[in-house]
Amino acid sequence: MDIKKYLKERKKLIDEYLERYFTDSYRPSRLRESMVYSLLAGGKRIRPILCMSAYEIFQPNVKDIVPYAAAIEFIHTYSLIHDDLPAMDNDDLRRGKPTNHKIYGDGMAILAGDGLLTEAFYVLSNCKHPCNESVPFSANTLLRVINDISRYAGLYGMVAGQAQDLLSEGAEPDESTLSFIHTHKTSALITSSVRIGAVLAKAKEEDILLLTKYGMNIGLAFQIVDDIIDITESTETLGKQRGADERKKKMTYPSLFGLKQAQKKADELIEIAIKTLESFDKKAEPLRQIALYLKDRKS
Repeated sequence: MDIKKYLKERKKLIDEYLERYFTDSYRPSRLRESMVYSLLAGGKRIRPILCMSAYEIFQPNVKDIVPYAAAIEFIHTYSLIHDDLPAMDNDDLRRGKPTNHKIYGDGMAILAGDGLLTEAFYVLSNCKHPCNESVPFSANTLLRVINDISRYAGLYGMVAGQAQDLLSEGAEPDESTLSFIHTHKTSALITSSVRIGAVLAKAKEEDILLLTKYGMNIGLAFQIVDDIIDITESTETLGKQRGADERKKKMTYPSLFGLKQAQKKADELIEIAIKTLESFDKKAEPLRQIALYLKDRKS
């Protein structure tokens, strides 16, 4: 399959929804501008696409879940806005543009992140949306989705990883701590994205478990590759400052194992992820190809 064409088509579905969502004006307009600035600043939309790809294994009409997949992008964008703040990673560039707080100030950037996070759960808690009124999801299904993403994005997932990442700056690299940071800070939300697609499709529990393993492995591989390209690629290619991890003395796989072994680890994780999909037919091919795409990305 043409994975680049597939990603482009799925990205378009998400982008169109995101653009429509914030067309209405409301007070204060500055808050809306701040949220939209980061939400529409670009990005591959990998997490919502993974959600849709998992759904497509079991159900045919991916458009039914576009709002729920897009809500994952709300959460991801909130995390980026907060990550970039002076009190966190203190970054000036994101996706080739000034970070949110550089344009709107720290206070508004914090509120924009808060707004996107909260709005995500407003979207996730609605059984009907304009694009899927004929196929509404049950309240029980959406409750499970909300429970799932709350866990993986919150205190037992992404937020815990972010906290440990901050606490570990400048510390001696340690494999156990490094694994905790990456599996929580990055892999958790990616894993939840895949799981949510399967839950919305009413997949069997054994299939959800397999997709969970797939998500965990590609999520960890994604972060390792991110660590590698932070060293090997230019600021222009990355869309953010090159070498930021090293300057902040972040705990990364390259800093602990070196570039060669870090790449080997990423390759192994991708291989394991693809192997977990063996019991699925060709409908899971997008997930297989996305895994390979994530391994070879340059930004």
